[in-house]
Amino acid sequence: MNRLPIATRINILNMLVEGVSMRSIARIADVSPNSVDKLLREAGKACLAIHDQEVRNVTATRVQCDEIWSFCYAKQKNVPNAKAAPPEAGDVWTWTAIEAQSKLLISWFVGDRTVVSAVLLMEDLKTRLANRVQLTTDGHSPYLQAVEDAFGADIDYAQLVKIYGEAPAAPGQARYSPAQIVAAERKRIEGSPDPAHISTSMVERHNLTIRMSLRRFTRLTNGFSKRLENHIHAFAVQAIHYNFIRIHKTLRVSPAMAAGVSKTLWSWENVIDRIDAMAPPPKPRGPYKPRSPKGP
Repeated sequence: MNRLPIATRINILNMLVEGVSMRSIARIADVSPNSVDKLLREAGKACLAIHDQEVRNVTATRVQCDEIWSFCYAKQKNVPNAKAAPPEAGDVWTWTAIEAQSKLLISWFVGDRTVVSAVLLMEDLKTRLANRVQLTTDGHSPYLQAVEDAFGADIDYAQLVKIYGEAPAAPGQARYSPAQIVAAERKRIEGSPDPAHISTSMVERHNLTIRMSLRRFTRLTNGFSKRLENHIHAFAVQAIHYNFIRIHKTLRVSPAMAAGVSKTLWSWENVIDRIDAMAPPPKPRGPYKPRSPKGP
């Protein structure tokens, strides 16, 4: 099986999590776009397995959740007129759950913005926590049922409901600029959450990190995902880079080290080792058959 050199694969993975488009990566690394796409899929599967295995039994204090918008193939309003649009075309929402102190991305899920996706996130979050936590979300209604189904009364849960003013009058501003927040109401939902720590600031700051690191999430871009599978794989790679490989400037260690999930700082070599370990064995080659001589 032909594989790119380790140094080339590391270079490509670094560019994938720094907002470089896949075709630009192919030109810089002097490889074909198909090679970049293949490595993304392999790394995505490996990173999904790493996250599922390593981010377990997390001792947390305050968890914040949010959902970030993007789209696959075409924006939702353009899907009816899109040519050969796949079934997953349209709006895509990535749900995230972050520990406020260690900044660890504990759980995430890519789906729609319905209660089904919220339930899947909360059920996964519940399985990864080692203790009771204080949870804060925004006022999105699906969180209410999702938290109740996953945690019951075993949580201190509050919502931070933001109240927005009137949208900008100019059409151009209304398209790209959200309405100004005029107030934020803190609501206790379950347990005894500390009012001083009812906040979604950390998870919203992480949304900015996502948009800066992944071109697929950048607004007004032509680098959006064409396939949902690649969208998930790209986020999985970014999640492992954020949790295990990149040193957080405030913490001075990786979030995984701050949370006690890992004792050492990881590198891309760890991910590449998992990629190679998950690679299928090479298929046996058939017997050599000499070509028959051509006639006159």
